[in-house]
Amino acid sequence: MIRTNVRLISGSIAILASVCVAQETQQQNLESNITSPGVTSAQITAAEDQPQNWLTYSGQYHSQRYSRLDQLNSENVADLRAKWVRQFPISEAFENSPLVVNGVMYITLPENKVQALDARTGLMYWEYAYKLPAQLAVCCGKINRGVAVLGETLYMGTLDAHLVAIDVKNGTELWNSEVAEAKAGHSITGAPLIVKDMVITGVAGGEYGIRGFIDAYNAKTGERIWRKHTIPGPGEPGNDTWEGDSWKIGGSPTWMTGSYDPELNLLYWGVGNPGPDWNGEVREGSNLYSDCVLAIDPDSGDIKWHFQFTPHDVHDWDACQVPVLVDLEYKGEPRKLMLWGNRNAFYYVLDRKSGEFLHASEFAKQTWAQKIDKKGVPIRVPGMLPSKEGVMVFPDVSGAANWYSPSYSPLTNLFYIMAFDGGGEYFMTEDPVKRDGLPFTGGTGVANEFEEFMDPDFVSAVRALEPTTGKLVWEYRVQPKSTSGILSTAGNIVFGGTRRGNFFALDATNGNELWRLDLGGWVHAAPVTYQVAGQQYVTIAAGSALFTFGL
Repeated sequence: MIRTNVRLISGSIAILASVCVAQETQQQNLESNITSPGVTSAQITAAEDQPQNWLTYSGQYHSQRYSRLDQLNSENVADLRAKWVRQFPISEAFENSPLVVNGVMYITLPENKVQALDARTGLMYWEYAYKLPAQLAVCCGKINRGVAVLGETLYMGTLDAHLVAIDVKNGTELWNSEVAEAKAGHSITGAPLIVKDMVITGVAGGEYGIRGFIDAYNAKTGERIWRKHTIPGPGEPGNDTWEGDSWKIGGSPTWMTGSYDPELNLLYWGVGNPGPDWNGEVREGSNLYSDCVLAIDPDSGDIKWHFQFTPHDVHDWDACQVPVLVDLEYKGEPRKLMLWGNRNAFYYVLDRKSGEFLHASEFAKQTWAQKIDKKGVPIRVPGMLPSKEGVMVFPDVSGAANWYSPSYSPLTNLFYIMAFDGGGEYFMTEDPVKRDGLPFTGGTGVANEFEEFMDPDFVSAVRALEPTTGKLVWEYRVQPKSTSGILSTAGNIVFGGTRRGNFFALDATNGNELWRLDLGGWVHAAPVTYQVAGQQYVTIAAGSALFTFGL
């Protein structure tokens, strides 16, 4: 690792002082840096009360990605300086969102490596490297988005669909449980979620004709406690929404991290698209629980309610977004709400206690639906289904939103999302054949990459929405399409990034740009913020490096 003294000059990082090189293998005594007991379930429940840490993938169980830290604020953020930068020998997309516990940062690299770093300097304490098989069936690159922590143990899902437990003190593997068979197309790319004494994980592989599920594991032993399939089997409600035996290979993966309401004791998890992706003729029906959010009893795995955003999806518009939970007045009454900017270009408000549909409105350009009716069901525009010749539809296959996290600020009462107005062509092929480990898609969706760069109508923007109505309050445009997550803070700041490598800070109230820096690599992750020894930092992955800033 190269440690440097740096300052920011005209949007670039300039080296000012002498450079000292530390060997990558240098270790520190991690135990001496842990000044309090390991992370408890109660601490995660009250995570927003200890903003110096970042204890779970989305920061808190409600997944607002809002920090109460305010040392960095809209008045001084223009003075941000790089504190440390750590480069990695990786070629895959760097989508990690780190955890920070008592001054120690835990990151994952694309091919299932975990590193423990000094959060003040970036110096590595230890590295854990999971051994992957030579052949893997993954649809979207060899990536990993993060770990979970409970006690003094980290938990990571792997590309060959295992769940591993790692000692936070030294990186030693404690247990390794096979979640599913990798040869069939299962993999895990999302961060697990801790609920009570359980590790909850979803699974990827929808493009390979798997049958999706959510699992809960004993955090101490790695023993599976329950499994809930996201496609109902024979005799279960919803099985009749799949034609014939298509339910067996209908995809519906659960590949992002969910949210949890401790008061209601409900776990919320998004479900991906049905398979084959673009040929719905072989799976007639609404295809439950694809493209749904599920409310699950975490003690039993039972589904308490569901809501389907896109019935019989043929455009690959997974409900893979992270559910954002807020308590607000809705039409004069206090409600426990769920906010959801869906990949299909509609913004939804649901009652998270009952699953009642409350509102839907467009937050990005779409041409596939005439409207969303009073029950939350889309009324489709004729002629928008994939065909042999191809059909142009907005949004494109990557969606108006996707896996990258939104944010909600109780300071401004605004919901922030990286949105995209862009279309693409959808093609259907006949008779898709299911073979283990091979794509099972029934066609293709083609995003118009050239237009993303050149067409002014293809707009990528941070959009701030009024949370109960979806009304646009402001937007900050970036080009081409960004896949950055969003972070908001009590300093009245919204942080995000761009495909061109810019990391920016906006005024959370009006969207005015306050600071921007070119990091030289695609920002394909969500920022986190934390505090060590009285100083607030903000960290973002970009290109093949991790950048950390402070005053």
